[in-house]
Amino acid sequence: MTSEEKIRSAFENKDWQEIKVTDSWQIFKIMAEFVDGFEKLAKIGPCVTIYGSARTPQTHRYYQLAEQCGKLLTDRGYGVITGGGPGIMEAGNKGAHTNGGKSVGLNIELPFEQFHNKYIDHNKLLEFDYFFVRKVMFMKYSQGFVVLPGGFGTMDELFEALTLIQTGKIARFPIVLVGVDYWGGLIDWIKGTMLQKEHNIHEEDLNLFRLVDTAEEAAEHIFRFYDKYVLKPNF
Repeated sequence: MTSEEKIRSAFENKDWQEIKVTDSWQIFKIMAEFVDGFEKLAKIGPCVTIYGSARTPQTHRYYQLAEQCGKLLTDRGYGVITGGGPGIMEAGNKGAHTNGGKSVGLNIELPFEQFHNKYIDHNKLLEFDYFFVRKVMFMKYSQGFVVLPGGFGTMDELFEALTLIQTGKIARFPIVLVGVDYWGGLIDWIKGTMLQKEHNIHEEDLNLFRLVDTAEEAAEHIFRFYDKYVLKPNF
């Protein structure tokens, strides 16, 4: 169905029976994704999610940073979760897989670039139709986020995590932004406009994330955070 057909369909009059049947089956599909995700991910142990663009080539330094992050995290016993696709996601899974660590992929079907990479453990690949179900899995089963340069999807995951922690809906966990050149402008805007000019956040909210430039700094921030806490699911 094209975009125009979807818009036209949304404005068509539907009878109650048609609405009820369609929505009921959708509820069962959503429930099935939650159940499958909970059953498989509850067994994986402490993991850190690595986010970033699906479009980053293997020759890019951000790809190499993500791969190194995966290796460093698995050195300390953490598994690595990614969105399961190519680019930064592939690099994170590759670093974990080649280092003998747990490599998890939460893949979602998209029209263009998304397909699962070959570095995910065969029993730790999950396929999703719904973004919101997939996002719950990231939040619930990650003990930290390492966020490399990415697009709208990466921003979506980052700001949802910050919002949930800021509002106390989930327990706090470490969030590390990797790449000063990439994230610096955004953080300057958050400080200058969002905080100082418009007062839309509190100054302590800036402590919810850390900006670093190397894989070693990113991994070390995760490790230091959990020197003080007991690992547990986020909610």
